[in-house]
Amino acid sequence: MSKYTKNDIISMIEENNVRFIRLQFTDIFGTLKNVAITTSQIEKALDNKCMFDGSSIEGFVRIEESDMYLRPDFDSFVIFPWHTQHGRVARLICDIYTPDGNPFEGDPRYVLKRALKEAADMGYTFNVGPECEFFLFNTDEFGHPTTITHDTAGYFDLGPSDLGESARRDICLNLEEMGFEIEASHHEVAIAQHEIDFKYSEALSAADNILTFKMVVKSCADSHGLCATFMPKPVYGRDGSGMHTNMSLFKNGENVFYDPKSESGLSQIAYHFIAGIMKHIKGMCALTNPLVNSYKRLVPGYEAPCNIAWTLSNRSALIRVPATRGLGTRVELRNPDSACNPYLELAVLLAAGLDGIKNNLTPPDAVTTNIYDIDEQERKAAGIDALPSDLKNAIDEMKADPFIREVLGDHVFNKYVEAKEKEWYEYSTTVTQWELDQYLNKF
Repeated sequence: MSKYTKNDIISMIEENNVRFIRLQFTDIFGTLKNVAITTSQIEKALDNKCMFDGSSIEGFVRIEESDMYLRPDFDSFVIFPWHTQHGRVARLICDIYTPDGNPFEGDPRYVLKRALKEAADMGYTFNVGPECEFFLFNTDEFGHPTTITHDTAGYFDLGPSDLGESARRDICLNLEEMGFEIEASHHEVAIAQHEIDFKYSEALSAADNILTFKMVVKSCADSHGLCATFMPKPVYGRDGSGMHTNMSLFKNGENVFYDPKSESGLSQIAYHFIAGIMKHIKGMCALTNPLVNSYKRLVPGYEAPCNIAWTLSNRSALIRVPATRGLGTRVELRNPDSACNPYLELAVLLAAGLDGIKNNLTPPDAVTTNIYDIDEQERKAAGIDALPSDLKNAIDEMKADPFIREVLGDHVFNKYVEAKEKEWYEYSTTVTQWELDQYLNKF
């Protein structure tokens, strides 16, 4: 049941003096794109008649088949909290369709919708709560991003050492005006690193929210003269930024990961889901950790997972099950970072978990010790494998797992692999500065 109708949106636009509407979508990398229209064109947009050139978008189509249509998701309508001198601005997130009226198979949002339909056919609703970390750096005299900061704060510290406190407060207030329920915000472990947590939601909404969150963070930081970056590891020798992804499955209003009769409080479905994630995690890494830079975060010593294991307690494992039980029972995957395309990330995670359920997969025993304190020989003896060590290794693992191609579809899979292989080649034949030039401001 839709939250808004066409008439609802037109009325809200008129009542709030909205002058421009941004029609948003993403390329295959999760980069937010948009075309802005004036209110005179809103009926045309809501009737799915707005076209654009798909051949100019990374991973979409060739020049000879470039016409694409934007179909707004009415429930994604939101008015930005900030005002401009020309009135207010709103946005609608769009699905991409071909001229013959079919969903475009290369649209990342459609890939997630396909996976969600499979879950729905099994009776499940997929809920997701992301934990997005980011850095706030100074800009130079031209407004360009740097990795310079005067912040000296650490985990949970406060002002005056936490120089991002005001920006973080503005981010939270703006997000709340846009309908987010903010659960917590704080300074993270590294200097100039921050985290803002918002309430979990159904997966499609969660993916939309991640993109909106990143946009608001960057806009608010800019208004404070700062650069916000979700680049996983912008500074050598400091902790990197992740996007721990908390997942749960519901059926008829009940959390199917919870079993009060189980000693651990986990159901067999939860164990199968965990096993499915572990089975396919190597092939998914090029999606959950999509940059050359992502793998500089996934190293020992910085609270980031390096090995494929799961746990009921400690934070050294790839998968952790937080202590909350009942409706709050969830599986936390700790390797993803915010540079990923959330639609593709959630699609493969859900599909992998469902694969575990459908095939009654069983995970290995949960680890109880700090994996960082176990040497390589002990890890091998315990059957603990390592995550891919770099982007090239991750791409190779992705190509080796036919399941990933099946989830993404041939179009997205081929375009994504081709682009990432090119990215690795450019990095491996260029000086180190390439990394900051490519990632710091873009992600």
